[in-house]
Amino acid sequence: MPEYRTVAELLGRGAADEPAIRATEGRAPLTYAALRELVAATGAALNAVGIGRGDRVAIVLPNGPEMATAFLAVACHATTAPLNPAYRGEEFEFYIDDLKSKALLVAQGVETPARAAAAKLGVPVIEVVPDATRGAGAFTLVGGTPGQAARPGLAGEDDVALVLHTSGTTARPKIVPLTHGNVTASARHIGAALALTADDACLNVMPLFHIHGLIAAVLSSLGAGGAVCCTPGFDALRFFRWLDEERPSWYTAVPTMHQAILSRAERNADIIARARLRFLRSSSASLPGPVMQQLEKTFGAPLVESYGMTEAAHQMASNPLAGPRKPGKVGLPAGPEVAIMADDGTMLPQGEIGEVVIRGPNVTKGYEANPEANAKAFLNGWFRTGDQGMLDEDGFLMLTGRLKELINRGGEKVSPLEVDGVLSAHPCVAQALCFAMPHAKLGEEIGAAVVLRDGMELTERELRDFAAQHLADYKVPRKVVFLADIPKGATGKLMRIGLAEKLGLSL
Repeated sequence: MPEYRTVAELLGRGAADEPAIRATEGRAPLTYAALRELVAATGAALNAVGIGRGDRVAIVLPNGPEMATAFLAVACHATTAPLNPAYRGEEFEFYIDDLKSKALLVAQGVETPARAAAAKLGVPVIEVVPDATRGAGAFTLVGGTPGQAARPGLAGEDDVALVLHTSGTTARPKIVPLTHGNVTASARHIGAALALTADDACLNVMPLFHIHGLIAAVLSSLGAGGAVCCTPGFDALRFFRWLDEERPSWYTAVPTMHQAILSRAERNADIIARARLRFLRSSSASLPGPVMQQLEKTFGAPLVESYGMTEAAHQMASNPLAGPRKPGKVGLPAGPEVAIMADDGTMLPQGEIGEVVIRGPNVTKGYEANPEANAKAFLNGWFRTGDQGMLDEDGFLMLTGRLKELINRGGEKVSPLEVDGVLSAHPCVAQALCFAMPHAKLGEEIGAAVVLRDGMELTERELRDFAAQHLADYKVPRKVVFLADIPKGATGKLMRIGLAEKLGLSL
């Protein structure tokens, strides 16, 4: 079968009567045949209200099967712009305007500040009406103004399938356009790295306004002819029930989710014993080595850590499923070429630390309408990730930190990831995140936010003494704060930048 190059071609590969979209709470699945019918009907409905290829549709839907199918159906005929349903009115207004959205998709009967934002901007609202009689994720569209699409029909490989904003340290988020060629290449790369087949089913707990959930969970599953089981979003209390009822062969999550699952694993040992997980996957942030080993031991299945980012349509590197997997390293290149670059643009040999750079079919061609950002991000055809790292003797990539997150303590550069890993290895520690604190003489000093395991006790002194056994003195956190929960971003990623300010800390 030829390689798929568009989302429509990707959806054409699954067997007609096999489930494509499943959902928790006992809903009947949507078969591949029904999904393809839904995509065609949605395309006709969009074309009838003047929306076609290249036109942007902002999608504000709760996590679940309708969000997955709306993303797929809109991508096949227009450009999807999924937005976080938790945004405030002003944020919706900014994003809908910045994306030049031609329409806003919302769930019928669901109130959201996005409606008022769209009205203020004169953007038509189209409602998604779920159709429970046709299986999980089936819907019809109502609303919009009759019109003729300038470019009707199915999107091509070079058409933009998905636009997302980066969440960086810049004042204004950058727009990342990803073509059908980009997102389908990434889905193929993930499918190959995980040896996905039509027998696989992924339990999706990731938000579907995020690249990780959209590409790793949804597109890679469907590209292999398998199924994706949609949940209402991550919930540590319901996770094990879903695992038992849905019998997925894998799930993918960010480290904070894995750690929350691990904290409840002991009391769900019976469910774990009868689970049919072939592997677990972690991405979007570094997973501390001890946590990876604990998860593998607990579930009796390999944990595949992968390295991804929005600009690469998610995956760049991955630990091999069949091993060896190296805790603390994000694996071998898994799709694009991966190299290490010095500040002057020369490539560095294995073992030397520099900036991680990538190039390949999954990498965005550039930020939209932002020549300044593109001049900084691209050099000699390579995309500069902003991550610092090195390739070891076996070609495995080790990340040593975000270049913007490295702590500069009086001229000594400290990798927060290294310190996180050491603190996480303490038996009393469930989670650890170190960060820069402003310091009058040194410029920056190291702080750490720590969550303890249930029922465990540990003092700041004891943890600092433990760290001192494994780290040079200048890398040992000068301040440790014990918290019930470490602040996270909308996608569950721990927020390192600005944490000192949030916690009111300075030395």
